[in-house]
Amino acid sequence: MDFEMAPRTKEYYPKVDAFMKEHVLPNESKIDHEVETLGEKFNDSPTMNEIRKKAKAAGLWNLFLPDSKHGPGFSNFEYAPLCELMGRSFYGARAFNCMAPDTGNMEILAEFGTDEQKKKWLQKCLDGDIRTCFSMTEPDTPGSDPTQLKTRAVREGDYYVINGRKWFTSNAIGAAFAIAMVVTDPDAEPHRRASQIIVPLDTPGMKIVRPVPVMGHTGGGGHCEVLYTDCKVPVTALLGEEGGGFAISQARLGPGRIHHCMRTIGIAERAIELMCKRANTRWTHGSYLADKANIQEWIADSRIECDSTRLMVLNAAYKMDTEGKRNARQEIAMIKVMAANMVMRVLDRAIQLYGAAGVSDDFPLARFWRDSRALRIADGPDEVHRMTIARRELRKWK
Repeated sequence: MDFEMAPRTKEYYPKVDAFMKEHVLPNESKIDHEVETLGEKFNDSPTMNEIRKKAKAAGLWNLFLPDSKHGPGFSNFEYAPLCELMGRSFYGARAFNCMAPDTGNMEILAEFGTDEQKKKWLQKCLDGDIRTCFSMTEPDTPGSDPTQLKTRAVREGDYYVINGRKWFTSNAIGAAFAIAMVVTDPDAEPHRRASQIIVPLDTPGMKIVRPVPVMGHTGGGGHCEVLYTDCKVPVTALLGEEGGGFAISQARLGPGRIHHCMRTIGIAERAIELMCKRANTRWTHGSYLADKANIQEWIADSRIECDSTRLMVLNAAYKMDTEGKRNARQEIAMIKVMAANMVMRVLDRAIQLYGAAGVSDDFPLARFWRDSRALRIADGPDEVHRMTIARRELRKWK
């Protein structure tokens, strides 16, 4: 494969880079303050909404979708460097309407949604008029094995009646609808038990119990616990076919995982930049930090690990584009483990280099660390990915 940046990426890269530097990065603290002040109306941040309008007007919108009907139509390989730039800020992806979990929901609506569902929900997402959430994980079943899900949807005439409890339904506060993973046939074989159903958040019987505190944080859309009690939705809300929930999840998770990996490289790049700036200006014990051997080792290791991960991500993206998501499963699993661990090592070094300032909220490192730690669990824990990687490798020699 050719690691040269694709021609269209070369065209968009300086635009996204300049937009991030001019509009997003300088306004992080201001948006933070507005989001904290607005509480549950965090999506109404005036600064964020103004930035989004500018991005949309500049044609820097919905860059993540490979379908050219809904945006520029970048392939995964073309999108990777742009997504990396967005990852340099907490608000980067949001600025360009490329934020999770909306991206995954838009992708599966585009692929599996009916014409009616696309008209009612997808177009509003593409326009940036609404936010969404994905409701799969449950507190009483292991998230690493979704064949054990318990939340039930029982068909009653022209409706499904949903009962169960979910949590880590991220971004539920302020969302217009959830895509819920629910068991429609408990007696079917394990990967045909569940379906995915669109549930508007104002549906009677759907209740946000609380945003689950994550390392002391409950802001924004929240990682919410949601209770479904006789929640009734029409059968037309079914996404794809009944029993197709796991297949849809796999279609959703491939791009979702690689987008996370792309953004972690952006986080690592910003951490390395901050490390170098601090090391070049901080004088202690008779010399600048940059002159000390252990600091040089930290920076060198961070650069090696970041660049290695980028090459692995580009390889996975290329294989997804040329051979399909299914044939790239091994590469996606490998980068999911590699990127999530790489960014934590880089951030840990950066925090250590900054000392007490590193764990404060005066700098972005602590927040990046908190947000990034979840990536070793989200979209499949490291241990499950390593297990599947090893099994595929072992099968080659069995």
